[in-house]
Amino acid sequence: HCGVSPEGQFAYTLTCVDICTGWTECLPVLPRSKQTVFEAIKTMRSRLPFNLLGIDSDNGSEFINYLLFHYCDFQKISFTRSRPYQKNDQAHVEQKNWSVVRCLIGYDRLDTQPQFLLLQSIYQDLRLYFNFFQPVLKLVAKRRVDNKTIKRYDTATTPYQRVQASADIPPDGKARLAYQYIHLNPVLLRTTIDQKVDQLWKISR
Repeated sequence: HCGVSPEGQFAYTLTCVDICTGWTECLPVLPRSKQTVFEAIKTMRSRLPFNLLGIDSDNGSEFINYLLFHYCDFQKISFTRSRPYQKNDQAHVEQKNWSVVRCLIGYDRLDTQPQFLLLQSIYQDLRLYFNFFQPVLKLVAKRRVDNKTIKRYDTATTPYQRVQASADIPPDGKARLAYQYIHLNPVLLRTTIDQKVDQLWKISR
């Protein structure tokens, strides 16, 4: 979130996407360093409705370091990385960076503590609104016919529904999610998110 200038320190969004369910977590980081990213990953892990089995990151030094490597090794979490200069290796994250982060937050520069705290509050509401109430398509097949690529998608389903339908997630975890779901109001969540975004834009400009 550097605005028009990449100089100095500014906020970043760590976007994490589960390939199987589409469950998405966004966490603000200020400043970007191996320590702040490491703490954000631990926070992300604590919020997931299932066990974290693996991490596949890009090649930034905020990920490729001994701190995260030893943590994953000790916690028995597989740790892989994308190929250098192959941005499409992180296609799921790049798509959410646009549809979830940029479409809501925009391109303003965010580099102060009040902005960071407000962005953090927005993401706490956004994770609930997106994961529980926003249906997403999942690519299930792709084939090449002549010069055309034909893609086939499943029925649009929320990440919450995909978690509930998964046979790999324990019943007690599903029950906790179901209890949380019935106490959420999507209209109130969206209204709160929009009010906070308006406030963020005002203090940014």
